[in-house]
Amino acid sequence: MSELNDRRARKKAQTREAVRTVAQRLFAERGFEAVTIADVAREADVAVQTVFNHFATKEDLFFDGHAPWVQGPAEAVRSREPGVAALSALRAYYVNLVEVRIGSLAKPERRAFVETLEACELLRAKERELLTECERELAAALLEASEDCTQQIPADPRTAARLTAAIWTSTARVLVVDRRPRVADGVDPAVAASEFRELADWTLRQLDHALGPVGAWDRDPDPDTGRPQGIPVSAG
Repeated sequence: MSELNDRRARKKAQTREAVRTVAQRLFAERGFEAVTIADVAREADVAVQTVFNHFATKEDLFFDGHAPWVQGPAEAVRSREPGVAALSALRAYYVNLVEVRIGSLAKPERRAFVETLEACELLRAKERELLTECERELAAALLEASEDCTQQIPADPRTAARLTAAIWTSTARVLVVDRRPRVADGVDPAVAASEFRELADWTLRQLDHALGPVGAWDRDPDPDTGRPQGIPVSAG
């Protein structure tokens, strides 16, 4: 019975991957709005209902495999090494995320993904939903960090966690989402990735320092708040 269940699980995973691969190729070739679920099913040689069995909406199909950042920040906080401050782990995650996401625009398939996303309001709305989910998950992880902390914590850790998650998620959005069209338009992704990494690190260190008692749990005793050379305050 276990072997049979394993085969079924593998078959289900293979079908899901095939549907996703076909759909994302069609989106890149024709544009998101021009492709229907029926088109995807026909190209993947499956029933329309099979597509819906794996993906609730066409937007889910588009983002599948492209949004590890939804759970990533919360996981960075939860999986940090003992003795590492929650916001230090979060800063390291976001600094790396900014560099990787901007640098990936050197790849044609990534540029095509961003161009399709930017051209469709439905997809941008879905991305905002995913960012809200990311913020909610991060707030939960920060609240857990406050419960495990033996140092001073905010008087209202639940509100502090929500505020911190909102501020840090919004900062990452500006650093990645709001800037990527300019990079996709011709700025060297490698150069932009390096510059944005420095800007992200400096900005998030400032946030860590400025939050004070809002993010007081498990914090670094003396965070480095020095602004990196060559990064103007109004860069953007």
